[in-house]
Amino acid sequence: MAPDRTSAASLLALAEEAWAGGDGNAAIDLFGRAADAAEVEHDLPGRIAAVLGLARGQQYNLSPGLLPVRLHAAYYAVDEPEPRARLAAALARCWSYANEPRRAQPFALEALHLADQQDDPLLLADALDAALASHWGPDDLAVRREWAVRLADAAAHLPDRDARLQAELWSLTVAWEVLDLPRMHRSMRAIELMADESPRAEFFAASRRLPIELLRQHIDVAPLLVARADAAAEAVVIPDAYGVLHSMRGYTAFFTGDVEGCAAEAPSFEEYAVEFGVTTVRAEAAMIWLGAGRLEKVAEMVGAFTPDVLAGLPRDSDWLLVLQCVLEGALAIRDTEVTGAVVALLAPYAGRSVVNAGAVMWHGVTDDTLARAHALLGDTEASARHRAAALATYERIGATWWRDRLRAQLPDDAPTSTDVVSVHLHQQPGGLWLIGREGATFVLPRMRGLGHLHAILSRPDTDLPAVSLVGDVVVEQPALEVLDDESRRVLRARLAELDDELALSDRADLRAERDAVASYLAQGTGLGGRARTTGSHAERARVAVRKAIVAALARIAETDPWLGRHLRDRVRTGFECRYESDPDHPVRWILDAVPVGGFDA
Repeated sequence: MAPDRTSAASLLALAEEAWAGGDGNAAIDLFGRAADAAEVEHDLPGRIAAVLGLARGQQYNLSPGLLPVRLHAAYYAVDEPEPRARLAAALARCWSYANEPRRAQPFALEALHLADQQDDPLLLADALDAALASHWGPDDLAVRREWAVRLADAAAHLPDRDARLQAELWSLTVAWEVLDLPRMHRSMRAIELMADESPRAEFFAASRRLPIELLRQHIDVAPLLVARADAAAEAVVIPDAYGVLHSMRGYTAFFTGDVEGCAAEAPSFEEYAVEFGVTTVRAEAAMIWLGAGRLEKVAEMVGAFTPDVLAGLPRDSDWLLVLQCVLEGALAIRDTEVTGAVVALLAPYAGRSVVNAGAVMWHGVTDDTLARAHALLGDTEASARHRAAALATYERIGATWWRDRLRAQLPDDAPTSTDVVSVHLHQQPGGLWLIGREGATFVLPRMRGLGHLHAILSRPDTDLPAVSLVGDVVVEQPALEVLDDESRRVLRARLAELDDELALSDRADLRAERDAVASYLAQGTGLGGRARTTGSHAERARVAVRKAIVAALARIAETDPWLGRHLRDRVRTGFECRYESDPDHPVRWILDAVPVGGFDA
């Protein structure tokens, strides 16, 4: 008897066969028919498998159509933790790819909560991927770093190649966001090793290798990478392959100064943006038209971004990218209104690396565009400050194209700086800390010691009790003396006896006993011979603050040895903590984020 090719099970099998064969359109059609058939057959597992299959085909930045409706109907119908977690994760990705992070986040957090309760690393990896996708905005970088590490750990030993690939892609993306070059190269190498196993990994290896090679100015390999990605996309279903390949060609032309290449690609960007209403691609179209030398088209693309539109942009994965591209276009056509509106939004994110969704292309650092924007708006001090910061970053990572362009567009005609060193140490939106000397800043994740340093530096040359720094971290309890009076008396008497005996006979056993008694006595005696206590509220605070500050100084010194050494020399910890300023080598501490429209110490 012939199998029923209209049953949900048969349609699912055919859909998976089409997907594996690289026929995405046929697979999506079959997944949709399988979902309908499963609903008629009251086959809930089949229905769940079908709608999850449909979710695989969603394209980034486009309207999801009825996909969230179908996912939610299945999600609403199931109570078991495992399928509910998978559907919640799919819903989170669905809304994230549709630029709706506010809708996505509750589903992502539920998926993560459910996955944490199961002993299933693959389920956890799926939930973490959804959590990352839905928390991809400019203020989520700190938690994104934490989740990317968790995902890498969860997926490291999984046989599922796609889960491992997704973990490495997230690791690569976050590395670009914080310009962690060693991690970037490690993740890229891991992706390329997987490329030997599947065309899907080959597509990501080629496309994600391109921005790294453009950063290095290895221009000759760009066409080869585009060809590799194109060939891989022919063999496997990559829903966003069309957009990625156009980005690869367009930005290769842009960074190589290929005016004709930009002119050939720019219409595709514009047509796609207009047809589907994709804000991100419209902003990028302004960049590619700029590479083509068509300023009238740049003005047309930028003209849609009025101050109201800019203020209403969703703070999703492409928020920084859109602002960076729009500002590039506005600067090219010298549109001061749009420039001023973007600067007001971008100013709190100085020092950030701008990478588009999935690390397909790198767009420099925000200090670069902010420097040129402030120059256009007439704020020479702010322009010089951001220029120095951008150039320092570009020098550090070897971004010669970006460095040379900024120097050419903004020559160094600023007045000579004073001997006062300006140093940042403050939080940024999203919880990260901006640290370092002006022009050489870097970011660190939340650390308790950074908060303690911030409080101490806010009141230089002033003693701050350690208990005031830790707040409610330690438990109130009375002090306990390490040695009581009687013990100290006995130990001191024995020490005197040993000194007398050693004066007569310098024996090794007497010297060893004397050293042990002296050490034990010293542990119980503080400054001025006072009794040392332990276990008190103040003592626990002293220890907690010191440990936290030492850890923070170690992280600072890894990137800026001068700053780490300065703080170690000038910060005193104990029951009272203090930063002692150096009048001979003054430091101007910047302890608050730069406010919009100005700069305050």
